[in-house]
Amino acid sequence: MTDNAEETTTHTNAPAPEEEPKPSTMAATDEQPSTDDATKVTEKMSTLSFSIWPPTQRTRDAVAKRLVETLSAPSSVLSKRYGTLPPDEAADAARRIEAEAFAAAAASPDDDGIEVLQVYSKEISRRMLDAVKSRSGTAPVPDGNGAQAPDVAPASGEETKADETEA
Repeated sequence: MTDNAEETTTHTNAPAPEEEPKPSTMAATDEQPSTDDATKVTEKMSTLSFSIWPPTQRTRDAVAKRLVETLSAPSSVLSKRYGTLPPDEAADAARRIEAEAFAAAAASPDDDGIEVLQVYSKEISRRMLDAVKSRSGTAPVPDGNGAQAPDVAPASGEETKADETEA
């Protein structure tokens, strides 16, 4: 009997094996939600509103942060063409660009949030390009409507107004 007692003592000191979680059965995964659950989901979706304009302050801060990265990073397309701005100058320019673009978009006559957001985006792009061009010494050329014309050469086969007057 002492042999059995020793064996029992040895086995009781060992930790109990952990059980693995049982996989769910097919019946459990095939269950459909009750109609009460579906009704609750529908009610939640009908009370959910989504507004794209105006952006939250968190979104505006993220836009400004991304502008700083674009203006000061040597790997950005703008920096490769026009050079980089020092981080402190880029931060000031980014805050100014974002605030001016927000004000311009807010003053937009468009009622649709998507349209106003598009104005905001275009204003940011235009003002960012103007900022890097003015710093590099390449001033943007105004077009006939008082807006800034892009500094892009015409595609091959296209003629500019200057070419037409010379012909």
